[in-house]
Amino acid sequence: MELRSKKNILYIITLFIALIIVGRLIQLQVFGQQEYGKESEKNAVKKIIVTPARGLMYNRNGKVIVDNKPSYTLTITPYLFEQNNLETISGLAEVEPEYIIEQISKATGTNRFNPVKIKRDLNFKSISYIEENRDKLQGIDYEIEAIRVYPDNFKASHIFGYTSEITEKQLSEQSGSYYRQGDIIGSTGLEKQYENFLRGEKGVRFITVDVKGKEVGKMNDGNDDVKPLNGYDLFLSIDSELQEYAEKLLSNKKGAIIAIDPQNGEILCMVSKPDFDLSVFAGSVKPEVFNNLVNDKDKPLFNRATQTKYPPGSTWKMMMAMAGLSSGKITPTSTINCPGSYTLGNRTFKDHGSYGNINVVKAIEVSSNVFFYKLSVMIGLENYHYYGKLFGFGTKTGIDIPNETSGLLPSEEYYKKIFGPQGHTAGTLVSLGIGQGELGVSPVQMVCYTAAVCNDGLYSQPHFVRKIKNNITGEEEFIKFNQRRIELPQKYFDLVKRGMYLVVNGPGGTARGIKSDEFILSGKTGTAQNPSGNNHSWFVGFAPYDEPKIAICVLGEFMGWGSQFAAPVAAALMIKYLSGQEEYNESAGNNIAD
Repeated sequence: MELRSKKNILYIITLFIALIIVGRLIQLQVFGQQEYGKESEKNAVKKIIVTPARGLMYNRNGKVIVDNKPSYTLTITPYLFEQNNLETISGLAEVEPEYIIEQISKATGTNRFNPVKIKRDLNFKSISYIEENRDKLQGIDYEIEAIRVYPDNFKASHIFGYTSEITEKQLSEQSGSYYRQGDIIGSTGLEKQYENFLRGEKGVRFITVDVKGKEVGKMNDGNDDVKPLNGYDLFLSIDSELQEYAEKLLSNKKGAIIAIDPQNGEILCMVSKPDFDLSVFAGSVKPEVFNNLVNDKDKPLFNRATQTKYPPGSTWKMMMAMAGLSSGKITPTSTINCPGSYTLGNRTFKDHGSYGNINVVKAIEVSSNVFFYKLSVMIGLENYHYYGKLFGFGTKTGIDIPNETSGLLPSEEYYKKIFGPQGHTAGTLVSLGIGQGELGVSPVQMVCYTAAVCNDGLYSQPHFVRKIKNNITGEEEFIKFNQRRIELPQKYFDLVKRGMYLVVNGPGGTARGIKSDEFILSGKTGTAQNPSGNNHSWFVGFAPYDEPKIAICVLGEFMGWGSQFAAPVAAALMIKYLSGQEEYNESAGNNIAD
C-alpha cells in the first residue's frame, strides 16, 4: 500500500511537470509567437546595408561636373571568414594582412554576420578571381558601389573637396545611427559642407541565413527590402570655362584666384595652387599617397583662397579712403601733400614717387603711400578697426566650404596683448595705412570687399551652391545667402570707384598696362612685403565699370609687383568672362610700382 502511494505521488508530480512544459510550449508558440518570432527572425536574417550614390554636382549651365561611376568593394563576413585565406585576400586587395585582421576584429556580436568593407575600387581581375573561387573563399564577396568621377577639364580640388572612409573619431562625434564602420563621408570642400544632402538615404536588404551563416535566399521574397535613395544634386554657380582658364593662368605657380558676381555673391571660379588630383581619393587612398600630399612642402591641400592670411598691400587703400571720408578726417576735395617720403619721429617712410598736393581719387590712382601714411595716423586705430569690420575684415565671409580663416584686423586690445599696456604707436598706424604690418586678409575677403565697393555698399555672402534638387520628388530648393548694406554715403563709393577706374584707365594708373579697348576695367594693384623672399602680387578689380558683372581677386605668392603678375591675370579673366575670349598679356604691367 505504501509502495502504491509513492507511485501515485510520482505519477502526479510527473504529470504536473508535463503540464507545465506543455503550457510553456503553448505560451511560446501560440501566445508569444509574435514577440519571440521576431527575436528568432533576427538570428536567422542577415541585414545588408545598401549605400546610395552621392548626389551629383552641376555647373551654372546645368552640365555635370562631379559624377559617379560603379565600383567594386571587397567585403568579408567575419563569421564565415577562414584565416587560411588571409594571404590570398591581402594580395587581391593590395593591403597588409594586419589591416584585414584589424577591420574584421571591429565586428562583434551580430555584426559578425554582416559584411565588413575592406577595399574599394577593386580591379576586375580580382573580382573575376573571387567569382571563380567562391567555394574556397568562404565569407569573401564584393558589393557594387558608386565612387566619384570628374568629367571636366579642370580640377577644382578645393571647391569640390573629397570624401574618405569615416574614422573612429568621426564615428564617435556623429549623432544618430546613419554612419557605420567603412562608410564614406565628405571630408573637405562642398563634399563636407553639404554632406547631409549629398549622402542620400541608405537601403536595406534582408537575407535569410542558416545556423552556419550561409545565405539561403531573400527574406519574404525581398518584399521587406528598403531601396536606397540617392543623394540630392547640387547646382553650382561655377563657370566651367572661366575655372579652366584660371587654373591654366595659375599653373606652376603659388597663389589664389577667386571671382564672384557682385550682385549676389555667386562664385564664378576659385583656384588655389598648387592643387591636387581629386581622383586619387575616389576609391581606396593609399596611405603613402595621402602622406605625400600632407607632407608636401608646397602644401597642395591648403586652400590659399580662403585660408591665407597675408597683408593686402595697396589693395587696402580703398578701405582707407572710405574710412577717412566716412570718419570726416578728409573730404572729397581735401588734399594731402605727398613729397616722396614721410618722417615720423626718427624714422622715414618712403614712397614710389613725389606727387605734391593730391586728393583721395588721385592717391588711389597713383597709389601714393605718403597720402595713406598720413591718413592712417589721422584716422586712428579705433576708426581703422571699425570701418575694417564694416567691410568684412577680421571675420569669416561665410563662404559655403569649411575651414575659412577670419584673418586678422588689429585692434587696441590686440596690440596690448602683444606689446603690453602701451598698445600701438603712431608708427604702427603708418604701416597699417598701406595694408602692411599685422593686418592679415584672405583672397575671399578681398573679393567680397571689392564687390561691396563696386556695388555701392551691398555686401553679399560668397557661395557656390545656387540650388539643391531632390532626385526622388524632383523638388528644387534655392539656397538663401545673406546680404547686407554698408550704410555709407553714395558719393564716397563714387569717389573710390573713380580712383579704381583711373588705376587702369588714367595716365598715372599703376595698372594702366591692362587697359582694354573692349571693356572698362577697374581695380587696384597691391604688393605685400615678404621678409622671406619675393613680394606677393595682389590685384582686386571689377568690370564693366558702369554695370559690374564680375569682381575678382588675384594673389600671386612671391610674384613681385601687383602690376607684374596679378593685374594681367585678373584682366584676362575679366575679359574672358565678359567676352568668352581668352586674352592674356604677360607684360601688361610694365613693372609699374604700386
